Amino acid sequence: MRPIVALWVATALVPVAGLAQTPGPAEIDAEIRSALAARADPARGKAAFEDCVVCHRKEGAGRTNGSVPRLAGQHASVLIKQIVDVRSGRRVNERMKTVIDAAPLNTQSIADIAGYLEQLPRATSAGEARGEDIARGKALYERDCARCHGTGGEGLAAKFYPMVATQHYAYLLRELNLIRDEGRGNSDPEMVRVIKPYSPDDLKSVADYMAQLPPPKR
Repeated sequence: MRPIVALWVATALVPVAGLAQTPGPAEIDAEIRSALAARADPARGKAAFEDCVVCHRKEGAGRTNGSVPRLAGQHASVLIKQIVDVRSGRRVNERMKTVIDAAPLNTQSIADIAGYLEQLPRATSAGEARGEDIARGKALYERDCARCHGTGGEGLAAKFYPMVATQHYAYLLRELNLIRDEGRGNSDPEMVRVIKPYSPDDLKSVADYMAQLPPPKR
């Protein structure tokens, strides 16, 4: 797999073997850059991901109850950033942080896992419909979300915007609530601002619409 270094052209790369106990923003960003620059080995990533399948399930399928996201086909840059953010504490997820802290993950391992998950087949069908006013969800998504997450929910790897199409409805709804209420830790401030006025029904509608978007073509 080619290096993801193109995302950080002209950026000085600082090799970091592991994060300090209380890393600062510069250290966190340095580890992300280092993992992005690494040449990922999907075969090694598959082996390393075996420690994750208890929660994330085989081939990153996730869980429909919203406790664990679908990871298959997600942008490697997004996965790298979220793993590093969780481990550093920048993203609030104590359950996953405990697991990551116990795992022998270095920068190369993170890149390998992300590379493995990115090349997995994306879901062949959209998420289950919940009937939460799809028309309303579509209107809100096109007005507020498409400029970052893409008209088809494909996301944007270079800016760490995740693919949201075919993600589990319950997970999307959970994360939207956390972002709106500023409980996620590493949320994009612009996204917080945009969805702050959303009602509970608005969040359900948008989550339902995103979950049912077909898998984007690569």
